[in-house]
Order: sequence, then C-alpha cells, then structure tokens
Amino acid sequence: MIEINNLSFSYKVGKGNNKQVIPVLKKNNFIINEGEMVSIVGRSGSGKSTLLSLLAGFMPLSEGSISFDGREVMAFSEKEWAQFRLEHIGFVFQNFQLISSATVFDNVELPLILKGVNKKERNKKVLDILQEVGLKDHQNHFPNELSGGQQQRVGIARAIITEPKYVFADEPTGSLDTNTELEVLAILKKLNQERKMTFVMITHDEEVAAIADRTLLLENGELQSGGKQHAI
Repeated sequence: MIEINNLSFSYKVGKGNNKQVIPVLKKNNFIINEGEMVSIVGRSGSGKSTLLSLLAGFMPLSEGSISFDGREVMAFSEKEWAQFRLEHIGFVFQNFQLISSATVFDNVELPLILKGVNKKERNKKVLDILQEVGLKDHQNHFPNELSGGQQQRVGIARAIITEPKYVFADEPTGSLDTNTELEVLAILKKLNQERKMTFVMITHDEEVAAIADRTLLLENGELQSGGKQHAI
C-alpha cells in the first residue's frame, strides 16, 4: 500500500529579493491499495509528473509524507532511495530512456546486474520477460532498430525484470500511435492482473486512464476527492 499525507511541493526560482515560490502540489492525501492500478489524469502543468517523481524518489520530499507499506521514506538518503528503487520500484518512461549503444537484452539485464543476480539466473529472467512482451526474437537488436512500440515494450520489460512491488508509468503511451498504444496498455494491464503489481500511471488521456481500476483527477496541484471507478 502507498499512503500519501499532506503532500505539497513548490519550486523556488530566482535569487535574493527576486526569489519566487511557485506551488505545484498542495496538501494531497490519498491511498493506493496493494495490487491496485490507479491512473492520475490532469492537464499539462497540473503537477502530474512532479507527483510521480516524488513517489519514485527522483525529487526530494519537503512537505508531507509518503509511506510504502507503512515505511516512511522522507528521511531516506539518496543512497537509500536508490537501493529502495532497485528492490521495490519499476519505472516506465514516456520517451523510453533506453541505452542506445546496448542491445535489447543488455538494456533489460542491467537492473539485474545492479542487483547482483548471477549470470545464469539473469539470462533466464531476461529471456523469459522478453518472451512475455513479445521481443525474444529481438534480443540482439539495438533500440534504433525497433519501432516506438517495441522500444516501450523493452522499457516495460526493464521496469519489471526485478519483480518490483510498485510500477510507476509516466505517460507510457504518449509517444505512440493508437494501435501501438492499445498493445502497450494491454501488456501493462496483464502484468498488473497476473503479477499483482501496484501500478500508478499518469496520463492526460482519459481513454488511456480507463484501463485502471480507478482514476484520480489532479487539478491545480490538488487531487480531487473520491476518484472514478472503472469496471475492468
């Protein structure tokens, strides 16, 4: 379970007398249950990406608290956050963030190397997950030899290769055409249902958001109470 209490965030710009404080998130409170898939929608500039970055520990938390299964993370050092992400969090980026000089196999294998998994186990895990996302035959290809949809499937495989409990997805279909978007969404939903991973996805597209169990609206930095339930 992810629990957020009074989460706020502001950017500080300028110096001295010209310093300005620009509020982005304002005292947000919500709970995401174990195994749930939640989408967060909102217009550009509403604070969606900032919220996801705070959840993943990419940005320092300054106001409020975030807890994962009762474990408060505000006091985490950068090193502690890096270890927590490696063990418990997968992240799917809008623009894929693949290593261009590495093969599909090597891109997906990297988190296992960082985690210290032995080579035999790494090989099996990578081939299994590539089979699951339909890219086993492309394991020796480089990112620039793949379509956008294929690159995102590599990104998804890399995100879940360590079997994280939480997966955060930042506009995961924002760079894809409609047909490819549907394929990627189907993979995400299948992983959520079969592996019981907790998914948090941000998007500006309500049709994309509808694959989730529940949608939360972020408006002017504030999550609206309740949330839209989806019959999946």
